[in-house]
Amino acid sequence: METGFTKWIIVITVVLCVLLELIDTSIVNVALTQMMGNLSATQQEVSWVVAAYGIANVIVIPMTGFLGEQFGRRNYFFFSVVLFTLASMACGQSTNLWELVAFRFIQGIGGGALMATSQAILIDTFPPKQLPLGQALFGMGVIIGPTIGPTLGGYIVDNYDWPWIFYVNVPVGILAALFTMLFIRDPERIKNAVPRPLREIDWTGIALLIIGVGSLQFVLEQGESNDWFEDNTIILFTILSTAGIIGFIWRELTADKPIVDLRVLGKSRNLAVGAFLSFVLGFGLFASVFVFPIFTQRILGFTAAQTGFLLLPGALASGFMMPLIGRALQAGIPQKFMIPVGFTIFFIFTFWMSARISPTAGEDDFFWPLMVRGIGLGLIFLPITTMSLAGLQGKDAGQAAGITGMIRQLGGSFGVAIVGTYLERSIASNRVALLPNISLYNPETVQRIQAFTQNFLAKGFPLEQAQRQAYAALEGVLMKQTSLITYSQIFTALGFFFIACLPLILLVKRVKVTGKVSMDAH
Repeated sequence: METGFTKWIIVITVVLCVLLELIDTSIVNVALTQMMGNLSATQQEVSWVVAAYGIANVIVIPMTGFLGEQFGRRNYFFFSVVLFTLASMACGQSTNLWELVAFRFIQGIGGGALMATSQAILIDTFPPKQLPLGQALFGMGVIIGPTIGPTLGGYIVDNYDWPWIFYVNVPVGILAALFTMLFIRDPERIKNAVPRPLREIDWTGIALLIIGVGSLQFVLEQGESNDWFEDNTIILFTILSTAGIIGFIWRELTADKPIVDLRVLGKSRNLAVGAFLSFVLGFGLFASVFVFPIFTQRILGFTAAQTGFLLLPGALASGFMMPLIGRALQAGIPQKFMIPVGFTIFFIFTFWMSARISPTAGEDDFFWPLMVRGIGLGLIFLPITTMSLAGLQGKDAGQAAGITGMIRQLGGSFGVAIVGTYLERSIASNRVALLPNISLYNPETVQRIQAFTQNFLAKGFPLEQAQRQAYAALEGVLMKQTSLITYSQIFTALGFFFIACLPLILLVKRVKVTGKVSMDAH
């Protein structure tokens, strides 16, 4: 255990790395339009900038336990920081789209390791009694990172060129690499570990993981833009994903030395429940961050920077909650009670947002709902993490951390994919549902058209053109109303999804937080 100055330098180092990794999952979203123009790419092509990073992340995260054990945790962490930093610089220097996509994939390989390995380092840095505090600091990065990504990205895009969303990683990465070499040390159990010979490495498991989970992430990232199962590529990768995941599960349950030991899920009922709740957390966290900026920018006309700064106070509220929740857990308040409170608060946020959505909504209308969201997510993350790892020791704890990290990431991908698909398809169906209310036999419709026509005539348009503009304006009103209904439905559905998952809490066994979880596998 480290103490004093060294301990807090390590904390700063790893939390910064977690923030870098998760900020980069969402920071590019607000820059895609600018990239399309500068790199002469279509919307479907530029989506690969996001997809490549996510695919690499979800492949690497479950393998971090094995890789840390094989190469030494400090060495692996240092290599990952350097790889992430160099890839960030290369992304900013890219001269064409596919060069950028390739470097984003490499960046994702480095970034995926930062999150899971950072958690292990924090757990070994804090003494047992302060373990909830260490996990709370890790949770700050997990919750805040995806939320402040659009804030930082929006500011950079509004004031600089898109390469700077990657260049900002470089000085932080250099500092983190320097601090890693100076202050982070491997525990004795890792120093004394004997690496597996190459012939004993589970190469089949690695291949099946890449095929299964990588293909699934590809389907989730690209499905909507390719019209899902109307596209042969999506069908092919769905088949590969299904076959790969089934083969991966079979392999990891039967191999003597699996790359990801799935048998740990059978050793702890709390871990199995926690893994599913991690999926729900990722779903709600990423889906809400995805849909809110689209609503404010498309419907209300906010800039990317405005939207980002609107999300920031709620993210900071989550960060503020983490140490308080850590102390509450340390004081003996059971996770089984805290998680339902967090789910209920998130449910309140979704219905509050649903009620606030209107064509005249302003920044003040969303401040408090987003603050409630931040508090709710804070009450969900840390109890789920401590509940999932409690009672596990050594390599089991390390494998559990990698598995829950992967599932949380997949939950986010499912959330974005499902919400994106629902958004596009429900706008069309809701428009059809509203059309019967618009008829030339309806006096209100006739009055609205006449008012629009008079308005355009007053601006100097000829009568025929003014009438055409009036019908176009009416169509615009219809589409805006349709969009408002759809966004409201999305937030309502998110809330019901969280409430529907609450009965799972009944399966949780109460485990007192003692701070004795070990992370040997890292």
